[in-house]
Amino acid sequence: MSEERNKQQVMATRRQGCRLGCLVRMILLAGGVAGLLAALLVLFFQWQSGANGRFQLTGGNPNLSSLERVYLQTYLSSRTDQLNTPAGSLAAPASFTISPGETADQVASRLAEIGALNDTELFLNYLRYYGMDDELEAGNFLLTPELTIPELAAHLTDAVPDEVTVRFLEGWRAEEIVAYLRQTQPARIDADEFLAMVQRERPFPLENYDFLASLPPHATLEGFLFPDTYRLPIDADAAFLLDLMLKNFGNRVTPAMRQAYGTHGLTLREAVTLASIVEREAVLPEERPIMAGVFLNRLLLGMKLEADPTVQYALGYQPTTDSWWKSPLTLDDLQLDSPYNTYLYPGLPPGPIANPGLASLQAVAYPAETEFLFFVVDCMAAQPGTHVFSTTYEEHLANVQRCR
Repeated sequence: MSEERNKQQVMATRRQGCRLGCLVRMILLAGGVAGLLAALLVLFFQWQSGANGRFQLTGGNPNLSSLERVYLQTYLSSRTDQLNTPAGSLAAPASFTISPGETADQVASRLAEIGALNDTELFLNYLRYYGMDDELEAGNFLLTPELTIPELAAHLTDAVPDEVTVRFLEGWRAEEIVAYLRQTQPARIDADEFLAMVQRERPFPLENYDFLASLPPHATLEGFLFPDTYRLPIDADAAFLLDLMLKNFGNRVTPAMRQAYGTHGLTLREAVTLASIVEREAVLPEERPIMAGVFLNRLLLGMKLEADPTVQYALGYQPTTDSWWKSPLTLDDLQLDSPYNTYLYPGLPPGPIANPGLASLQAVAYPAETEFLFFVVDCMAAQPGTHVFSTTYEEHLANVQRCR
């Protein structure tokens, strides 16, 4: 009797094991069928996307689980049309700021509030599929109405700075400033447009700058482009930059300095012209006032200035050295027939030859009281750029001969 009972128990255990195994196999089979159907569905939507729209699923976040990847591929592929159309209903470009620490959910919610996003779920799933939900950058953005969700997502992971910084060096002529603008392409500044306004070939109102009131009609703005470091908004254009530089000149060249120019018999433009020569001649800051004194002495005595930078300015661009300032000059160069050649023509050149910095402008306003009339580079000095000054022509010749 007990043996029969044991047989029944064994049979029951086997039947139970069979049912459990069958159930597991059925579950696995169903899962496989479901996975196959999902994969076929994905392939269908991807084919449809490639045939009917621009958006196609490629790549994806490698950290997604297989199940999440299948789900997101199916979800996104079924919404190809929405991904190809504008993400929101903006009527005009709008500014948008992402603060440090904001989550993708928070960003999506605020995008929806301003009308830049109509479907936050689609946007978040797109970010999740491509792993961009953790790549949104803090910063300021300009959102345009035509941005699709893929374009919006890419845009928000590439923050544009609020402003750009440019640095113009003392002694640059206008063309060197323009070359710098062409190379750096800051904000929305068109370098050629900037040059055209500086050269008075394109209209630019000068009424707001009192120091330009007596500027001759065809004179350029050379000399008044104040060298400095400027921080520009990202939408600054050429007119904005020119206005900023001219206003800076007006602020830095004080009424006291302008009055001091008058005591030396100089108009403001003449003082800027002389300061531009000092800027190109001087290497050491302490020599600027001395050089200004030398040139003022020569002007007072009716002597020619005989300043190399004026000839360099007249010669212009040198292709062989990619420079606007030829050095050294030859004897033939010194015979160049130009009103800017101060070896041939007495007095100041017709206008500034560069844009002087504040130190050179101050040196002309407050020159050293000296009897010096000449200077030349001191080749014997320990510090490069040092000049030796003299009162007589004989002393000057001796200083020149010493370095030959």
